[in-house]
Amino acid sequence: MRKLLVDPWALLAILCLAIEAAAPLSAEVPPGPKWLETAVFYQIYPQSFFDSNGDGIGDLPGITAKLDYIQSVGCNAIWINPIYESPFGDAGYDVADFFKVAPRYGTNEDLKNLCTEAHKRGMHVCLDLVAGHTSIAHPWFQQSALDKPNRYSNWYIWTPAGESVPGSQPFPGEHNRSDRYLPNFFPFQPALNYGFARPDPKEPWQLPTTDPACVAVREELKRVMKFWLDFCADGFRVDMAFSLVRNDPDNEAIGALWRYYRSWLDKEYPEAVLVSEWSDPAVAIPAGFYIDFLIQIGQPAYGILLGPLSWPNGYSRDPHAFFERAGGGDIKPFVENYLKNYTATKSRGYISMPTANHDIPRPTCGRDEQEVRTIFAMLLTMPGVPFIYYGDEIGMNFLYPAPDKEGGTIGTLPRCGSRTPMQWSKEKNAGFSTAPAEKLYLPIDPSVSRPDVATEEKDPFYPRVVEVASRPSSARQCRRFSAGIRGKRYISVCLPSYGRYRADLGVDQSCCAVLLGQAERVRQCYAITRPRRRPPGRPLANGPRLVRHLRSPRPERSWRTGSAESRCPRGRASGRKPTVGYLETAIIGL
Repeated sequence: MRKLLVDPWALLAILCLAIEAAAPLSAEVPPGPKWLETAVFYQIYPQSFFDSNGDGIGDLPGITAKLDYIQSVGCNAIWINPIYESPFGDAGYDVADFFKVAPRYGTNEDLKNLCTEAHKRGMHVCLDLVAGHTSIAHPWFQQSALDKPNRYSNWYIWTPAGESVPGSQPFPGEHNRSDRYLPNFFPFQPALNYGFARPDPKEPWQLPTTDPACVAVREELKRVMKFWLDFCADGFRVDMAFSLVRNDPDNEAIGALWRYYRSWLDKEYPEAVLVSEWSDPAVAIPAGFYIDFLIQIGQPAYGILLGPLSWPNGYSRDPHAFFERAGGGDIKPFVENYLKNYTATKSRGYISMPTANHDIPRPTCGRDEQEVRTIFAMLLTMPGVPFIYYGDEIGMNFLYPAPDKEGGTIGTLPRCGSRTPMQWSKEKNAGFSTAPAEKLYLPIDPSVSRPDVATEEKDPFYPRVVEVASRPSSARQCRRFSAGIRGKRYISVCLPSYGRYRADLGVDQSCCAVLLGQAERVRQCYAITRPRRRPPGRPLANGPRLVRHLRSPRPERSWRTGSAESRCPRGRASGRKPTVGYLETAIIGL
């Protein structure tokens, strides 16, 4: 048998993940709505998804028109970035009216129709809840800024004009108070006042969380949630969920706040979900969230793995990431950090490591196709709830340079490169809009080789397609890259042959696939097999790659594929003696 050049610690580290996932989970399915156990989310940046009226900006009717496509990818839930009335200084995260859809996206009735059509298809719709701040254009803030006291005066955090409080901003006006307000992110996003966990007695402007004004803000957010849940929504992704309470080093007050909301939801809306942008699962999930993103902020695991804020430097990244061809990254700190959060939360909620999001470069930035396929193989086989960022399923590029649109650039991070219009076809504007090119929200990727949905739907083996489906049988209908949910929280991935490689990530009795968490049903495991008449594949430089499974009764044997039309073999493993415990241990190697 050929010796496999793989770092033993890397395999040991991922074996730890496999052991954790393979433990009996019947008693550890987290609480929450039943539909969440098999949810696969598709994140939609609405202004860039599909323009139905030719004004150059994506809209809600455009999303409704593409629900069948989203479902065909295999996603059964969607998260839509903010759609509320806004001056759009921060692409809608500066809300001017929490109860009204922004006209550029349509109307409240358009949203209700979107939800209705999604529900007909068995899909769920989550909105973005901007809980920590508003726009300076919001009527609450306009009233709070007045020099005459009123019910909104303390709904925001105001500091005395004579004090030099870091970050505080003036709001001049003929009838406005001389005080300065604290923003929550950009200067035009004043922080709502949920109170201070430990107010400084020397600073009377620091109100406790029990102050009537802070309680009023708390209840108003509940009213916002109730409005949309009654209207049509199935839950919320909460923007900057960690930011609501100030001076709370042990997170006790912010945890109590979200548990208050969670208790209310469990009683009044038991099918609704809360997803947090916190990136600290061991804190966020006990605080009441069903899912917490493990992303580029907070805990370091996602950054160690993918380097979403690192910049390509040849085959390397600066700073290094595990997923780089140069092999400069280290899997050990990722596993240590991930397991710390996973073991603390696996019976209480879900961790999500998305393919990307609107705040970071897409995974294609500085990587080739094989590298991205390997990344998706790992992300979609990890425990948790998958989130696929629009366009990642077809391998959309990170556009650089890109215009700075609606606050898209933060420091040196050009976020707009990940917010370009969805590429539907090779028609005008990639099928996104009939508007003149200069009126588009952002420019289309100018590359002549840019991927698009129409091309990939015609070619079931197109390299970049990612299919995620909610039934095991769908994994047999493999394109180049497909994944299917198995049982409750178990994702299986199948990579049909392409070029030198054929990759089948484990096998169960119905398809070549890894089955996380149910080792007793997993049979022969292979991560790389050789197509017929092909020489053994070479490793991908020195970086992460898919590798062949190390142990089986006949290690020298591999499944073989004939033509490019081959599908996942059905039942190839049936009749074989089960190999217990070998799951994703050999998916990723150094």
